[in-house]
Amino acid sequence: MTRPHFDIQPVLTGERVMLRPLVTTDYDALYAVASDPEIWAMHPFRDRYKREVFDGFFADAMASQGAFAILDRATHEIIGSTRFSGYDPTTEEIEIGWTFFATAYWRTGINREVKALMLRHIFQFVRIVVFQVGADNVRSRTAVERLGATLVREHKRHHGGQVHDYTSYHLTREDALSGALAASLELR
Repeated sequence: MTRPHFDIQPVLTGERVMLRPLVTTDYDALYAVASDPEIWAMHPFRDRYKREVFDGFFADAMASQGAFAILDRATHEIIGSTRFSGYDPTTEEIEIGWTFFATAYWRTGINREVKALMLRHIFQFVRIVVFQVGADNVRSRTAVERLGATLVREHKRHHGGQVHDYTSYHLTREDALSGALAASLELR
């Protein structure tokens, strides 16, 4: 992976959430969230709620140097995680993914707020944001489509010795500015 010339792990603060760099001491709090099998029910890695599987996910997150802990600003508790990865300076794109939240935060607008914070930051530096979503993960695909992202391809993705069906979505800066998130992005 090419390291970007800009910060992909800033502290991002919204009305209800704060994203800060994920640190090793976040493991227990994040695993407490991730240990809920319902979170992974539509995900290609449906067993990620198991500690031995989550261990690899967490190690990858730390190695990415682009992972965030998502905190509820009211309680200061970790409610999930997300990350930037795969920066490509040639195409001026980066991926947002590996996002999950405690089920209590589903359908509350938190995902939209998190993505708006991330997009507001990253669109200062890239043209395209890529979202890779499991082909059968209807919940995540719908969320990405509501952001204004466009399906660009269906493909197989190799990860952790497994092959899964995935979809790739792109969201350009221009589409974001004219889409559902335009008001919350406040891009300059």
